[in-house]
Amino acid sequence: MKAKSQILFYVLFYLFLTVFIFTGSLVWINFYLSSVNREIQKIVALNIAESGIEYYRWYLNHFPRDFTDGTNQPGPYIHNFYNRVGEKIGEFVLEINPPLEGFSLVNIKSTGKLISSNIKKTVETILGRPSVAKFSVAVDDNIRFGEGTVVYGEVHSNKGIRFDGLAYNLVKSSLLTYFDPDHSGCKEWAVHTHISPQDPCPDPNNPDPSTIPLRPDVFKAGREVGASLLDFVGLSADLSTLKNLAISNGIYLGFSGNNNYGYELVLKENNFDVYKVTEIVPQSQGCVIYDMNEGYGNNSRYKHSTWSIKTKQFIGTYNYPSNGVIFVEDNVWVSGRVNNKKITIASAKFPENSAQMTNIIINNDLLYTNYNGQDSIGLIAQRNINVGLKSEDDLRIDAVLIAQNGRVGRYYYNSNCGPEYKRTKITIYGSIITRKRYGFSWVNGLGNYTSGYWLRELIYNANNLYFPPPYFPLASEFYSIFKWKEY
Repeated sequence: MKAKSQILFYVLFYLFLTVFIFTGSLVWINFYLSSVNREIQKIVALNIAESGIEYYRWYLNHFPRDFTDGTNQPGPYIHNFYNRVGEKIGEFVLEINPPLEGFSLVNIKSTGKLISSNIKKTVETILGRPSVAKFSVAVDDNIRFGEGTVVYGEVHSNKGIRFDGLAYNLVKSSLLTYFDPDHSGCKEWAVHTHISPQDPCPDPNNPDPSTIPLRPDVFKAGREVGASLLDFVGLSADLSTLKNLAISNGIYLGFSGNNNYGYELVLKENNFDVYKVTEIVPQSQGCVIYDMNEGYGNNSRYKHSTWSIKTKQFIGTYNYPSNGVIFVEDNVWVSGRVNNKKITIASAKFPENSAQMTNIIINNDLLYTNYNGQDSIGLIAQRNINVGLKSEDDLRIDAVLIAQNGRVGRYYYNSNCGPEYKRTKITIYGSIITRKRYGFSWVNGLGNYTSGYWLRELIYNANNLYFPPPYFPLASEFYSIFKWKEY
């Protein structure tokens, strides 16, 4: 009997153990399948939410100023979502926050929901159109970067580039080869250097870009020839629109008068001072003023000048406008420092006349207080952005500079113009967008420094790509994803 009892005990024990393991396995399998199904539903809900973002990015690329989903009504906006066989399986709900006045960043929240469960996922993103400040230098002309130039951002020219400085980002040209206008000889690569050892001339019959030397001592991130052409018409700001914005909700300064030369704006943290420029430093005897785009000339209201203020008259102190736009229908000198401000200063004279196009002049430091994107300054000149004769020896300009019809730079001044004809260093923290060849330094035919700034440092400010000055021209018509978050 004792042996039979023991056998029965073991049978019952193993039977119970088998039932327990089997039941536990069924519970675990059911839990696992439920978890897998829930995860699948989460993935589907996320895909639905993502489709909402992609849908509205497509929509904005076709209707870039419509932030109401075509309804002209406040949101949220609900869209059904169907599977491949046309069955409705869920919906996405869009919440759209339009950009601030004068900017392009759009905040979009898309929540994906399933009909079959209460599971939902949300994707929040910021879409934006990049500004022209994507470049450190963009030029529609042949250009030369001399020794002593250091550039940290991307450089693009629609024509040729001779680069004898140091580039930390890509340097590219829309041409394959070209004749460098600064010297005679063979056709050279459209991005080339004369830093020893000088680049060899390409095969005139079959120029092969793969044979271009790498030259990391000059081009840290490389160089490119035959790049896509940059549309400078599209990069140009609509100056008449900026004028209207200044008149309606900004600050507008009209023509200063035939006996004056324009205005000076001295920027401060909470406001700025305005002066009328009544006299500029005259061209002294024997002083030669030259520009490669305009040739020689004498003092003029609009060009060929020392561009240095001799006398001025105080007009008043102004608060910064709510829309950030200041428009001057005359020449304008700009200097000072901003703090937590984004402003665009434009200079133009209408009706447009090539002989009377206006300029922006920077002879003293123009600075940010904050270098995290809170501060930005955009300067848009109808003709040139000039640095004058009496400019600071160590000049820093924190701004995006656009010369719509002329160039960004400094005239050639010879030694008879005064001891300031040679300066030490200029630093640009931002971008240079120039229709004609830019330059702050001059060399003679032997390559010897003769006028301007000995050292030039161009530092790219990436904050201006999606957080530019207000109403600044954009580099693309299409929205791209700037930030992405899911929860």
